[in-house]
Amino acid sequence: MSDRKPSQQGDGKAAGGWGAAAATARVLIEQSVVGKGSRALLEMNQPGGFKCPSCAFPDSARKKKLDFCENGVKALAHEATKHRVDRDFFARHSVAELAGQSDYWLEMQGRLTEPMRYDAETDHYVPVAWEDAYALIGRHLQALDHPDQAEFYTSGRTPNEAAFLFSIFGREFGTNNFPDCANMCHEPTSRGLPPSIGIGKGTVVMEDFEHTEAIFIFGQNTGTNSPRMMGNLVEARKRGVPVVAVNPMPERALMRFTDPQDPRQMATFRATDIASEFVHVKIGGDLALLKGMMRALFEADDKGRAVLDRDFIAAHCAGFGALRDEIMSLDWAEIADASGIAEDQIRRCAEIYAGSGATMICYGMGLTQHQNSAELLQQVANLLLLRGNFGKPGAGIVPIRGHSNVQGDRTVGIDEKPTDAYLDRVEQVFGFVPPRDHGHHVLDALYAMEAGQARVFIGMGGNFIRAVPDRDRAEAAMRRLDLTVGIATKLNRGHLVHGRDALILPVIARSEIIRTAQGVQFVTIEDAMANVTASHGVLEPATGSLRSEVEIVCRMAAAALPGSTVPWLDFIGDYDLIRDRIAATYPDLFTDFNAKIRQEGGFHLDVPPRRRVWKTPNGKANFLVMPGLDMDDPVDAPDMLRLATIRSHDQFNTTIYSCNDRYRGIRGDREVLFMNAGDMAARGIETGSAVEVTTISDDTRLRRVTGLRAQEYPLPRGSAAGYFPELNPLLPFDHHDRMTGTPAAKSIPVRVVAAGPRPA
Repeated sequence: MSDRKPSQQGDGKAAGGWGAAAATARVLIEQSVVGKGSRALLEMNQPGGFKCPSCAFPDSARKKKLDFCENGVKALAHEATKHRVDRDFFARHSVAELAGQSDYWLEMQGRLTEPMRYDAETDHYVPVAWEDAYALIGRHLQALDHPDQAEFYTSGRTPNEAAFLFSIFGREFGTNNFPDCANMCHEPTSRGLPPSIGIGKGTVVMEDFEHTEAIFIFGQNTGTNSPRMMGNLVEARKRGVPVVAVNPMPERALMRFTDPQDPRQMATFRATDIASEFVHVKIGGDLALLKGMMRALFEADDKGRAVLDRDFIAAHCAGFGALRDEIMSLDWAEIADASGIAEDQIRRCAEIYAGSGATMICYGMGLTQHQNSAELLQQVANLLLLRGNFGKPGAGIVPIRGHSNVQGDRTVGIDEKPTDAYLDRVEQVFGFVPPRDHGHHVLDALYAMEAGQARVFIGMGGNFIRAVPDRDRAEAAMRRLDLTVGIATKLNRGHLVHGRDALILPVIARSEIIRTAQGVQFVTIEDAMANVTASHGVLEPATGSLRSEVEIVCRMAAAALPGSTVPWLDFIGDYDLIRDRIAATYPDLFTDFNAKIRQEGGFHLDVPPRRRVWKTPNGKANFLVMPGLDMDDPVDAPDMLRLATIRSHDQFNTTIYSCNDRYRGIRGDREVLFMNAGDMAARGIETGSAVEVTTISDDTRLRRVTGLRAQEYPLPRGSAAGYFPELNPLLPFDHHDRMTGTPAAKSIPVRVVAAGPRPA
């Protein structure tokens, strides 16, 4: 088998290594926290310490003295920073002035220090007492004509205790409007996998990396978005495990990686080759690749090869015949054309899969942000089911989630479509009747704001306005609100695009100590592999005026629900009381929560497919048919390119740490459009020249971004990429996954033209 190694952008070096070490030191110096930050890093992801506020990848299965990555250091340094956004800062800067600054500039100003209220007469934020802030929220909520005029938004960094109470607050208020960050990334996982395997989560644990015989990675830039996973890939490659990387962009860390925590590699400047096979799929081609691999398996089965796990299929699965008929109806030439991959390489990938007794398929937002993503993930599950790759060591499906507790928030109630069983438990445990109608996800919330049907927005963390699509339209919708509440550690764009009344409420960060009248408290986090662990802050809060997320939720609820029988104020002092209520609401998952969470390493939530138990209506794992080869709607425009919005290496979600992208060779610029050389030549575009990008859509809205710099990059023909959130104005509200509403940010149909000299 031949190795496919694409050309590299930038300096051609391996990812990680001394570049990561230098970036780590630089960010600690930049935020003036070298000593403080270095000491805190020794407590990150360690027993008795705090959980990394960055990605959701689990702690190492083998305990390490240092269990953090470059991104985790950046997140901590920006939390622990000595820079402050205080009342004097807001007195110096009007909202209009701040709105003219970049997102990077806003991030670099530092930590929020006290609650602030928007003063329309002066266009400045001014200090407000905590009690007055809660009272203002209570008055606005009580003035609504209907509870569904309120939107309760949650960021994935919210810990379980605060997220659970936030969901109870909203439901006692009378709504299931819980838009959250998962709606914009892994909602297709949450909704697409349950009909297939009975749960909307991954099915592996960290120990499975030690037993796997093949790893496939689809649409995920591991070295930037979940760097701690690189250690697992390095160890797998040392054991000879094939790693197949499927991506329109050759991401450097998936080609070669130097582990910054491996003294031998660092001292010798050596690196590990990661991808044994690189599959340069075009944007939108993953479905055809998966179906091509399945067709190759069915053909081999027809020839008498034992490539299918017939015993597993007979005992555990339904729908095999319908899937086989659909796959075998496809033409190889059409599969190759739709994927952008030659038939021989697709067959080679199928042989790697067929030769593995235990396979893991990992994926990121390269699969979840298309118009048919939920169904696409069902095809990933189909491929795994064909060889019985569930319920055995080293095998399973691995969604690589982003924020550190985005999965936990869903587990404990942040869900606009709650089940009747859950609502019954809420009524039994809390004594009020929760609403039964489904509420708003993110796109529903935006439509409601635009129509004037939403009037209050409470954001529990995050940077909502920068994360959502159709920027100009979304900003206009947000400004129609009566009240916006931003609960945050740092200043961001969401505080500058606000309602007629607006509050900024500063919170204690993940790395900081929470002290109450009953003593020091800890919170809990669920990682991407369903492990629940405790997080104990170790740093002093940035200022004495900060409040915990739990306290803010409880005091908002007390102000808005004066007749409530829920003991909101009791929860503020003793987080064990909250965990007792979580255990009572979810007895199958959190029995003895307070006892189990105090065990070293916490505990693992039950994932039935690991036991080959399928919580589907028919009690089986289901092969589900998705006709055709299109992940997205076809567009009748011969000059169309498919645009994927991506993150730079110095970025986490909407947080911009710098304007560099070390692994792609970009410095000091985010207004960049990555293009295939042939596509550039066909349009008369040269590297460095200015281009403008316009969305191809059926509505009458003009969506255009100008002033971008073209950058030649090894992308397939017909594919382009540029940074999020700068290119969000190109993404229409209605360009989304049909099952979930997740924005199809990895497949925007656009036209690109030369735009003359770029302004200096």
